[in-house]
Amino acid sequence: MKESEIQAMNRSFQILNDRRKELLDNKQTSKLKERVKKIRKHSIEYLDQLVDIAVNNLSRNGMEVVYANNSEEALKAIYEVVKDEKFVAKSKSNTASEIRLGDFLKGEDIELIETDLGDRIVQFTHNKKSSHPIGPAAHLNIKEIARIIREELNQPVKDDPQEILEIVRRDVLEGLTNCRVGITGANSVAAQDGSLVMVHNEGNISLVSMLDTHIVVVGVDKLVETIEDAVSVVKLETIYATGKKVPAYMNVVSSPSKTADIEQVLLMGMYGARRVVVILLDNGRSQALKDCEESLLCIGCGSCIVTCPIYSVVGYDFGYERHLGGRGVVFSRYLRDKEICFKSGLYTCTLCGQCSLDCPMEIPTNQLIEELRRESVKSGILKDEHEEIARKIVRKGSPFF
Repeated sequence: MKESEIQAMNRSFQILNDRRKELLDNKQTSKLKERVKKIRKHSIEYLDQLVDIAVNNLSRNGMEVVYANNSEEALKAIYEVVKDEKFVAKSKSNTASEIRLGDFLKGEDIELIETDLGDRIVQFTHNKKSSHPIGPAAHLNIKEIARIIREELNQPVKDDPQEILEIVRRDVLEGLTNCRVGITGANSVAAQDGSLVMVHNEGNISLVSMLDTHIVVVGVDKLVETIEDAVSVVKLETIYATGKKVPAYMNVVSSPSKTADIEQVLLMGMYGARRVVVILLDNGRSQALKDCEESLLCIGCGSCIVTCPIYSVVGYDFGYERHLGGRGVVFSRYLRDKEICFKSGLYTCTLCGQCSLDCPMEIPTNQLIEELRRESVKSGILKDEHEEIARKIVRKGSPFF
């Protein structure tokens, strides 16, 4: 990241920290945190059973369910739905970014319309990455954003947030008129109820999920037992991610659009989606469950990177795709492989443990990174400098000579 981007990102993070400080010290938040920790630990412990329950109940509710073992299977399933489309709309989804959905659709000559303001801005940069799972454009200052909008949309725009919002909103709404398929993620999935819970502040998920076909891409690690559990999880995520008690919108999707207002005859496809396709993505999560189940406790709030001393200096270069910071490095080991884990910043972390202190789930990321470093060395994947130090110790008993 450029120095100006680092500065903009850290300013955004400081504003977020100030906004959420009072909430994080609140007794109600502490109680909610303990409740969610129990929910997540229980869910991970019984994840295999929850997957079976979720597939059964989502299907029973009228949704099409695809279990994707990896990114390739997920993309293939999505392509079967969108192959005849020229335009597809999408809301913010870290899981969709994980499988590189945008690059895939571009390769198939399908234009992807990002409806989240931050994601749309980042999309306009073409080669830039997102700097926070909830605030993708946190690394871009107002002048840079205005310049990007002027160049991409060929419209005069002042360095004014409201004016930028209006222009991007018009652009997105115009694009949506060409879309019949919308793609979203899900913040949590209630297995016993067969329901998907999504939170947002912009209202864009409501728009995207109301198109003719709604595709939901969600990792199996987002499964919990009930809607009540799911709401608790997303409420805590909102507090840590945005500094707000509750999001502006909370959508619960349990089936395609339907009505029984004519003599109780069930009719499908009223105003919302006629078809809902749920992609339950494994993509290494089963392996993580066996080897490193703590990494699956994450609720996706991004709190760990907001106060990370390394992330504040290098930004999105520390992590993998939208799984950022130390936890992203750990997760990349299972999403991809040891080599990617190494390249994502395995030796960038200082092991200070600040991320664990700020994590609502208290994931011991620094300890997990230490374990992966041991694995990496045993596999022969290590930095040249470390190898040279080891040789000096063997030859002369000192790393300095």
